[in-house]
Amino acid sequence: MTKRFSGWHMTAILVCFFGVIAAVNFTMATFATRGFGGTVVDNSYVASQRFNDWLEAARRQDDLQWTETVSRAGEQVRLQVTTPDGALAGGTITATAEHPIARMEPVTLDFVETEPGVYVSDQSLDSGRWVLRIEIAQGDNRKRVLFDLS
Repeated sequence: MTKRFSGWHMTAILVCFFGVIAAVNFTMATFATRGFGGTVVDNSYVASQRFNDWLEAARRQDDLQWTETVSRAGEQVRLQVTTPDGALAGGTITATAEHPIARMEPVTLDFVETEPGVYVSDQSLDSGRWVLRIEIAQGDNRKRVLFDLS
């Protein structure tokens, strides 16, 4: 003999059905908010007003013809900068290392020149993938570069 389908059965089916949907939605929302690192620009109107200035700065950077090579030197970051005349000596280099999906706090790196054109960070950087925002300065010349360091 089979049991009759009652209102309690229908209630259980509906609660389970919508419970699964709610659980999936909450899980997906959690993944989405934890994986987003933030806004690209805080105010798009202000960014649009500065766009031509950014283009001009990029042209000045390209005119320098500096070439950068980033690698790991143990736990430190090694940066080699060359110019059309040779190595970039006496430069000031700073960087911010950010985890690509913001799993760790950003790390500020200062670089020390170990030989002409070769700079090594004075702080260690954990292994893994990092996005480096590097600023290289020598006198009035400045260059900003973005590197993906794995």
